[in-house]
Amino acid sequence: MSGEPGALPAPEGARDGKAEAAHSLTSEEHYRLDFRRLVIVFSVMLAVLLEIIDTSIINVAVPTMMGNLGATLDEIDWVITSYIIAIVIVLPLTGWMANRFGRKRYFVTSILIFTAASAMCGASQTVDTLIFWRIVQGLGGGALMATAHAILVESFPPSKQGVGQAIFGVGAMIGPALGPTLGGWLTDN
Repeated sequence: MSGEPGALPAPEGARDGKAEAAHSLTSEEHYRLDFRRLVIVFSVMLAVLLEIIDTSIINVAVPTMMGNLGATLDEIDWVITSYIIAIVIVLPLTGWMANRFGRKRYFVTSILIFTAASAMCGASQTVDTLIFWRIVQGLGGGALMATAHAILVESFPPSKQGVGQAIFGVGAMIGPALGPTLGGWLTDN
């Protein structure tokens, strides 16, 4: 029981607030940019970098896809549009799904879905299968940006959020530059 009159007893197994904060990644008192935090930042940065590259890489490849798949511009437009629609569908559900299944599990599952769908997009022989796998890819990729930011916020104390976001921002800035370049190189080779 607490020493205050009329106070309710603490639930069994409850920790003292200070002890709980000492065990948290977001504890101000015990903050340091350690290896674990760097792994977290670079992991989420890499996942988002891939998603950003994928968003811009396809724009350069449109003429090549039209020729290789024998598709019209209207059909190829659906390759881009279907990905964006899938992202728009999954993005509002991201918070609920992260709470329901666990943020880490949801993030890793999204990366796996995104990666597998990317491989299947590369193996597609028709426009219809490419559009299907782009939808699946969008369902996986739609969660990456929002979940990555949530993971960063959980990993750094409030006064150190800028450190994590700055490191993360480097990857987000590189993505739009790498996408078209990589897309041009892949279509030429």
